[in-house]
Amino acid sequence: MGNKVRILVVGCGNMGASHALAYHEMDGFEIVGLVSRGDSKKKLNESLKADYPLYETYEEALAASKPDAVCISTYPDTHEEYAIRALEAGAHVFIEKPLADTVAGAQRVVDAAKKANKKLVVGYILRHHPSWIKFIEIAKTMGNPLVMRMNLNQQSHGYMWDVHRNLMKSLSPIVDCGVHYIDVMCQMTGAKPVSVSAIGARMTEDIPAGNYNYGQLQIRFDDGSVGWYEAGWGPMISETAFFVKDVIGPKGCVSIVAKEASKSGKSDSIEAHSKAESLKVHYADIDAQNEFTRADEWVDLTDEPDHQELCNREQRFFLEAIQQDLDLSQSMQDAVSSLQIAMACDDSVKSGETVKL
Repeated sequence: MGNKVRILVVGCGNMGASHALAYHEMDGFEIVGLVSRGDSKKKLNESLKADYPLYETYEEALAASKPDAVCISTYPDTHEEYAIRALEAGAHVFIEKPLADTVAGAQRVVDAAKKANKKLVVGYILRHHPSWIKFIEIAKTMGNPLVMRMNLNQQSHGYMWDVHRNLMKSLSPIVDCGVHYIDVMCQMTGAKPVSVSAIGARMTEDIPAGNYNYGQLQIRFDDGSVGWYEAGWGPMISETAFFVKDVIGPKGCVSIVAKEASKSGKSDSIEAHSKAESLKVHYADIDAQNEFTRADEWVDLTDEPDHQELCNREQRFFLEAIQQDLDLSQSMQDAVSSLQIAMACDDSVKSGETVKL
C-alpha cells in the first residue's frame, strides 16, 4: 500500500456523500471510484468539483479500481454481501450501521474481517462525538441501576420519506436507528442485557405488509438497569418530545438538552440527530429537610462538531486503524451485540412476547 489509502465509495446518498467529502479533503485517502445505481454519483462528483471514476455496479467497481479500502453506505440489505466481497478482495471496510440485516450476517462479516486480517469499522457516529462521550462518562457516575430514556422520532417528508420507506423494506426504525442508542446504553451500564420487549404499529400503507414505522423497545440488564428507546418515521409522526436523551441513577440524572436541534421542523434533519449542545446534570443529594444540597450543573462543551465533522472524525479513526494496525475486536463484537439486541426487539414486536437474551 502506498502513502494514501485508495478507497472506493459505494452508495452516494446522505452518508455516502458525507464520507466521500471527508476522503476528498483528507491527505490520507485517495478516492478511486464512486458507485451508485442512480444519478447520485454524478451529483456527488459535481459537488466535489472532481472527476472521480463512476461505476454503475459494485462488482465492476471492485474489479476495476482494486481499492485498499471500501466505504459502504448502501441500504442494509446489501451490507453483508458487499462487505464480505471487499474483505475477500483484500480491502479494509468502513460500513454504515447496521453491520448487516441479520445477526448471523453481521457475524459472518466480522469473521471475514478476521480471516482476511483487515480492518472493519462500523459507522457508530456517536462514539466519535465528544458530547456523547461525556454524556456516557457522567451517566456512569450516577450509580446503578440506571434508567435510560431515549428516542429519535422523525416527522419525515419529501426526500427523507423516500429514504425511510426504502429502509423499511429491510429493517424497522427501532433496528436501523436503535443500534446507536442500544450501543450507548450498553456502554453506560457495562452490564449484560437479559431480556427485551417491544411494541410497534404500522401507520401507513406505503410500507410492506408486516413492517411497522413506529416502535418502542425496552431492555432489562442483569444489574437491574432498564432502558427504553422509541423511533417513528413518516409524515404522521409527532414532533412533540421527539428528542429525549435522559439517564437517571440513584445519585441523580444527566440529560442532553439540545435547544436548537429539538425545535419544530428539525426531527428529520440528519444534522440535528447528533447534536448535544448542552448537558444538564442534576444531583439527588438532600439534607434533613429533603431539600437539595447541590445545584444543577450545565456542561457546555466547546467542541460541538457538526454532522460533517463527525464523519471526518470517523474517517480519521478509520485511517488510524489501518495505518497503526489498531485492534478492533471489541468494537466489532459490540456492533454484532447491539444488532442482536435490536433484532430481538423486532422479534418481540412481531410476536408480542418478551424475548430472553
